[in-house]
Amino acid sequence: MVCIDIGRPTPVLRLMRKATGPSDRYTERNITMKTIKDELALLKAVIRMLAQHFGPSCEIVLHDLKKDYQSTIVAIENGEVTGRKIGDPGSNLGLEVLRGLVDESGDRFNYITHTESGLTLRSSTMYIRNDGGEVIGAICINTDITNLLLVEKELQKFIGMDGSDRSEKVEEFFVSDVSDLVDNMLRSAFSAVGKPQGYLKREDMMKVIEYLDKKGFFLITKSGDRICEVLGFSKCTLYKYLEQVRTKYEKK
Repeated sequence: MVCIDIGRPTPVLRLMRKATGPSDRYTERNITMKTIKDELALLKAVIRMLAQHFGPSCEIVLHDLKKDYQSTIVAIENGEVTGRKIGDPGSNLGLEVLRGLVDESGDRFNYITHTESGLTLRSSTMYIRNDGGEVIGAICINTDITNLLLVEKELQKFIGMDGSDRSEKVEEFFVSDVSDLVDNMLRSAFSAVGKPQGYLKREDMMKVIEYLDKKGFFLITKSGDRICEVLGFSKCTLYKYLEQVRTKYEKK
């Protein structure tokens, strides 16, 4: 039996085996790893088991976050939920954790996200760390609850109750190409600043860069080229702005 102990600062995989001797029912072995590759076969078996248990509406994803971010998915079950496959990138939430500015573990449970096709997902993400506490991977669960919400709505009409959704709403982008992730994060930054890109002044651009930096945007290869193209300034200007915003918020 395989268990994931998440009640620790660093989640540990536990392999429970039946003992051969008469005195013990089970023996236990902690599985720690330096990289996802160390236990890739076991982790694939775990996500396959979870997918079989929860059914085809539940996508289970394994990310190797030591790989280039444009291809972190190393195993996926029921990928049709978000339209992703092995070799596709992680979402924006992983970048925030890798940037190192997220409080505590970065794990999120039972949050609501939406796909570009309009599906509503109930999602959970747990990050895997090595012995030194460094994030090396993640297991993500995305369950399509679209039809369940429709049924819930009809039931609420029938029984005359005004149900409210108290689940945390999180903006997460599921993409099959990292360039789409870059563009989605840019649109999110412009929305947060409250101005379209054509109306940004210098202080607005600084806010956009600060927002994106905190979200881990610049961990993506060639993301700097894209923002320079969109905002119309040079790499030299970008580095100057980055230095200024990091000096500002890292002093807080």
